[in-house]
Amino acid sequence: MSTNRSTTQAHDGQVIVGIKGHLQNVSSLPLAGSTFTMAELEQLIQSRIDAANAVAGAKAHWHDASATYKSLNKHVSQVARALRQYVINSFGESSPVLADFGFTAPKKATLTPEQKVARALKAAATRKARGTMGKKQKAPIKGTVTVPATSHPAVPVPAAPRPGAPAPTATPAPAVVTAPAPEPTQPTPAPRPS
Repeated sequence: MSTNRSTTQAHDGQVIVGIKGHLQNVSSLPLAGSTFTMAELEQLIQSRIDAANAVAGAKAHWHDASATYKSLNKHVSQVARALRQYVINSFGESSPVLADFGFTAPKKATLTPEQKVARALKAAATRKARGTMGKKQKAPIKGTVTVPATSHPAVPVPAAPRPGAPAPTATPAPAVVTAPAPEPTQPTPAPRPS
């Protein structure tokens, strides 16, 4: 129920209370081109309250009926679609039996040569704009890896000793011994035949 209608209903109820409380001694009132007795005036105002209630009930019924239709429509559409396919499969696409069910034969899109050329050109332009490539075009493309320059290895920093704990002793780093490069050897000449 809209707010305006409910507000009007509440006001109409208050008007009826006022009529019963203060106008019962009045025999008739000329209002808006008509003359009303108090009973007729109460009945007229009550009829608008009743009409608003009927609208609210009809609106609730309409919502229920609409929800029922929507769920039923979805199910029946699927069944009708499947039935159409069955009839086409059973009797053929060009059979006059389709018309008895109210079905039409499926339409096949036939393109003119100009439309086919336009479709191919558009597909090629889209492929170029997107930068898409086929397997053969992608095959020679290889990624490159850049190795960051390595710096000197990090030297671990000893943690601060806890109070009362013995001081850690430094362990010497192992000595790196480099061997001298081997001297090049000269090949022994082969003996000459005499």
